[in-house]
Amino acid sequence: MNIKELIEHHGKKSANSVPDWMIGCFKRRSISFASGETDIDTHVFWLQGRNLTIDLRLPIEAEMVVKKSWEKCSSDELYQLANYEGWSADSTWNNEQLSWSGGTGFQVHNRWPEPAILSRVGDCMIEASPYGSYIEDWRITSREAGVLLSLELINEENVTTGELRHQGGALIINENWAGLVLGRVNEIVTDEDDTQLRDKITREHQNVPFLKQVFNFETSVAKGSLEQGFKIEFSTKPKRVGELIFELDGFEFDEENNEVLQFFEEGNQRIKRRFSIDTIESEFAYSGQTQWHEKAKEWFDAEQETVGRYLKKLT
Repeated sequence: MNIKELIEHHGKKSANSVPDWMIGCFKRRSISFASGETDIDTHVFWLQGRNLTIDLRLPIEAEMVVKKSWEKCSSDELYQLANYEGWSADSTWNNEQLSWSGGTGFQVHNRWPEPAILSRVGDCMIEASPYGSYIEDWRITSREAGVLLSLELINEENVTTGELRHQGGALIINENWAGLVLGRVNEIVTDEDDTQLRDKITREHQNVPFLKQVFNFETSVAKGSLEQGFKIEFSTKPKRVGELIFELDGFEFDEENNEVLQFFEEGNQRIKRRFSIDTIESEFAYSGQTQWHEKAKEWFDAEQETVGRYLKKLT
């Protein structure tokens, strides 16, 4: 069956969840640090399911690697790629804080270890460090009611050869945005003095087996629809930009194990993905608005001549 049929006929809403206002695809507008400095240029996406997060962080276009595979990259380009960030993790909401655990990431250490204090007004979600080190301004991009699909990747296997290709990851669809994470089969070994992936790449830029292991990972974010597919706009794999993030067909619902399977072809190879289910919902109330307090709405309406004269929706 295709992805649309899976969602329509095998809905399964998670009993546990982060707050609904936190669910959706968000793009970061800014991050400000205690140093007094602000970054408004890094491309950062956050896709949130009921209990799963996908995160992608890439440099400005001028510093991105041109669409090519890692095999065709220079040592400088490999270094650039080694600073890309992408991950998926389980998310837990407790005492007004969101924390992350488990999952898989492209980097070999956790660059963002702090939990997050979150609140939202309208299309703006504010994330604050509990230690006062930074504050982030996120804007929701999934603004219309639509599908919410959140699956955790167990593994991806080449059925033809029996090779295990990926282990760990996630697939999240928030209305017209989709995110995919495919984790490495084997973790990259590190020690306390050797935690930066970019340093490892500098030392091992001619070590093909090592590079193959490093770049056997993907985090991609795409835009589209269940009918036409989702085309990748940003990815830790530059060569994938412009491609469909996943095939729309080949899905199966495994009732016995409560899993979702997908089969697809790559050349003459048959590939199988196994997912555990976070949530499958055909309709979720995404919105760029939040609830008003009655007195606040009265004030807003009364002061529209000045308060509202330059208002617009940011995209």
